[in-house]
Amino acid sequence: MFILLNRMENWTASQKIASSFATVIFIGSLLLSLPISQLPTSNATYIDNLFSAVSMVCVTGLFTESIADSYTLFGQIVSMILIQIGGLGLMTLIAYFITQISKHRIGFRNKLAVQEGINRGDGKDFRTYIGTIIKYTAVIEGTGMFLLSLYFVPEFGWAKGLFTSMFLAISAFCNAGFDTMGNISLIEYVHNPLINLVIAALVILGGIGFSVWFDVSNMVHASVKMKQTPSLMRRLRSLTLHTRLAITVTAILLVSGTILFLLLEYSNDASIGTFTFGEKVLASFFHTVTMRTAGFASLDYTTITPISMFMSVITMFIGGSPGGTAGGMKTTTFAIVLLMIYNEIRGQSNVNVFNHTIPRNVVRQSLIIFVALLSTLALGTSLLLMFNPEMNPLYLLFEAVSALATVGVSANVTVNLDTPSQFVDMFLMFAGRIGPITLVDSLVRKNRAVKDIAYTKGNIIIG
Repeated sequence: MFILLNRMENWTASQKIASSFATVIFIGSLLLSLPISQLPTSNATYIDNLFSAVSMVCVTGLFTESIADSYTLFGQIVSMILIQIGGLGLMTLIAYFITQISKHRIGFRNKLAVQEGINRGDGKDFRTYIGTIIKYTAVIEGTGMFLLSLYFVPEFGWAKGLFTSMFLAISAFCNAGFDTMGNISLIEYVHNPLINLVIAALVILGGIGFSVWFDVSNMVHASVKMKQTPSLMRRLRSLTLHTRLAITVTAILLVSGTILFLLLEYSNDASIGTFTFGEKVLASFFHTVTMRTAGFASLDYTTITPISMFMSVITMFIGGSPGGTAGGMKTTTFAIVLLMIYNEIRGQSNVNVFNHTIPRNVVRQSLIIFVALLSTLALGTSLLLMFNPEMNPLYLLFEAVSALATVGVSANVTVNLDTPSQFVDMFLMFAGRIGPITLVDSLVRKNRAVKDIAYTKGNIIIG
């Protein structure tokens, strides 16, 4: 491990992130292809196992052959490990091993790579920060496993019930969307409040971002230590701007998404039309949460209305928050781009939020991320349309954005894709997990500095 880090010391952060994910994917595909991993009845080829490895490490949830139908207990354990590594990132886990277990230090450049991988802006208290991420992850996943076991142990027995609970807890927290149920995901449990709410909570906690956890935790600890309990508004104002924006956008998307899906599908007997009102609200809420890059399904997506599917595409594209296990454009990036457009319409040159002005370089980066993701989605969707002219175009768009935003839901498209289309999905999943900009940067970036050249100003008519 030390030799590996020393060899990577002179690589750029983008190269380290991309290569770490690619290495885990390759090793995972080999492990999943071993006879000890395969059920005797499995029809999975190496391409199927490679597809699964990409989807697991990129915490997506798409598959050509389901885990339950393909892998033995050993293969399912390998799958669970790949999901956990994919959720936290290999560089983060290596940094934890070196700084916490072996008590060594890592180089400055490797520290920067880990910081970029978890979207942290500074290296203050780096060792403590990495250690706390692992501890929080273990506590949250362990709590989720315990709560899920209250249902699955009586249902399946101690051994299978505990393993199912652990697998689902890890998969949900990592926003992976994999399960050991088969091809129908969680459709069988659409009316079960315990399973739906626990998995939804794990998805939200994993997707909100590590920095948000710590900020809220510090706020709670500070409030407890005060002799006089501060007001709610004062406590909220003590949170960082990033935390307030991430929580606000997440709450708005969850509430509005639940209400919108409920209204659009209320009378659709093919999806939730025959449910009771409470069941409709639960299914709508779970659908909205899982579309934030989780990948679990409690409904058959071929039964929802086209407008609901299109709205789901938008939700998936936005995704979760930075610095967590979610994918997509990210809530804060979406908010900044939206505020930039709004302020341009009003004639306001600055992007302001919560009485703060966002730096121009952050606004510029947000716009670049938006354009890069949209361009990648356009490319992926075009290729899927070209390779599969007989399929429903909306289903293919749904598939492409699900792969790119590392969501993992499908309108029964993935299992019917040919090999070229599977590679398109794999590219989208990989690009979505590490980011299109990071992917390009890892391939073309040079170590030498590039001069910022300026010429005589020129005017171009636009609009």
